[in-house]
Amino acid sequence: MTPALIAEVREKRYPRARGAQSHVALAKLSLQVAAGEFVAVVGPSGCGKTTFLNIVAGLDRDFAGDIRLAPRADGQPARVGYVFQEPRLLPWRTVYENIALVLPPQRDAVVEDMLQAVGLAAAQDLYPLQLSVGMSRRVAIARAFAIQPDLLLMDEPFVSLDHDTVEQLRELLLKLWHARPTTVLFVTHDIREALVLADRLVLLSGTPGQVVADVAVSLARSRRHSTADIEALREEILRRHRELIGAAAAAAATPVE
Repeated sequence: MTPALIAEVREKRYPRARGAQSHVALAKLSLQVAAGEFVAVVGPSGCGKTTFLNIVAGLDRDFAGDIRLAPRADGQPARVGYVFQEPRLLPWRTVYENIALVLPPQRDAVVEDMLQAVGLAAAQDLYPLQLSVGMSRRVAIARAFAIQPDLLLMDEPFVSLDHDTVEQLRELLLKLWHARPTTVLFVTHDIREALVLADRLVLLSGTPGQVVADVAVSLARSRRHSTADIEALREEILRRHRELIGAAAAAAATPVE
């Protein structure tokens, strides 16, 4: 079966001012994601996670490599939804209008269905400035699911939220994903979060970001509410991650004879 996503980023550079050497953000990053899979991309701050999502989304085409998305069953190009770190709602439009914005005309039933799904039916006529941070994130998630994406990109969508709100939004995301199956590429720096949500963890090195480990989450979803189970698996993955990053750094520093 053809993967939903095949990503090969040989190199992504950012120029620097006054002739300074360009910054290599990503190098030799290769990733495949199966249809319907929930994959978390995990790595330290500054390793190029957001850059990678922007490349996959087609927002950044200035890179060496290739991104291939499997077409839809009818031959049309894949639909890509994107939930950014900030909700990016238009402040002059209501909750309802912000969701409807991504849909063709006369799709009221879709908007109403998504409002019900994220628990915001009573807030549909409010404007973004009248919403809590958690409510704004719910609107952003509803807007992304409304287009029935074949690939959903999520860039640390729960960052900077309090613990209770994060827990509620994670549960909401999983509920939506089970009810509306799609392929998910979820970026986070939090291994605990990745273990709660994902089928696989793709671990990146520091800059330039490249895959150092690809780990299937063996813990059954029914056991992922156990703090002890999640913490034990997290410690194991962290240890392996540190070892792999150390080995990669040592190999890079070893001269070729």
